[in-house]
Amino acid sequence: MMLKIGITGGIGSGKTTVCKVFELLNVPVFYADDVAKSIMHTDQALKSGILDAFGANSYTSKGELNRTYISSIVFNDKLELEKLNALVHPAVFRAFDTWVSGHKNAPYVIKEAALLYESDAYKMCNQSILVISPIETRISRVKARDGISSEDIQLRMDRQFSDEQKMKYADHILNNDEKQLLIPQIIELHQQFLKIES
Repeated sequence: MMLKIGITGGIGSGKTTVCKVFELLNVPVFYADDVAKSIMHTDQALKSGILDAFGANSYTSKGELNRTYISSIVFNDKLELEKLNALVHPAVFRAFDTWVSGHKNAPYVIKEAALLYESDAYKMCNQSILVISPIETRISRVKARDGISSEDIQLRMDRQFSDEQKMKYADHILNNDEKQLLIPQIIELHQQFLKIES
């Protein structure tokens, strides 16, 4: 049975950086948010569901997701966002299962997802890692990376569980506060996972 590790963290926590280190250790990483964006174009069942739920304007004449239109609906209405997530999350779960079956020779696999706990995706994993960072550090990282305002970053943070809520679910915590060295923390977890798998 393949060991599946979930990894998450709030916006700007550094979860992608952590995943890149695992990839250097030859651990395959499934980036759920990237897959979600692509399957909205390729998964026919999901496309039909989005069209039924949000109407013909959901897709352009070229068959591409009309992100501006969808965003204008879901980011101002929690119920509409839940409706979209109820369509997208099961499609991502299916894509993850297919992906895992293609990595049978890996020591273990990682599923990276911004909403690992909010979407219940952690239940499909054997263990989960939470990457944490101080709020101020996260905001300055996202500002530098995406060039968006503190207010917009705060809005995104408010849509996710707080670190305190996430800690209730996490099996492991990686502290990316720029004071403690991150790589030794990752190597230590990697060794633990290899022991479980062997």
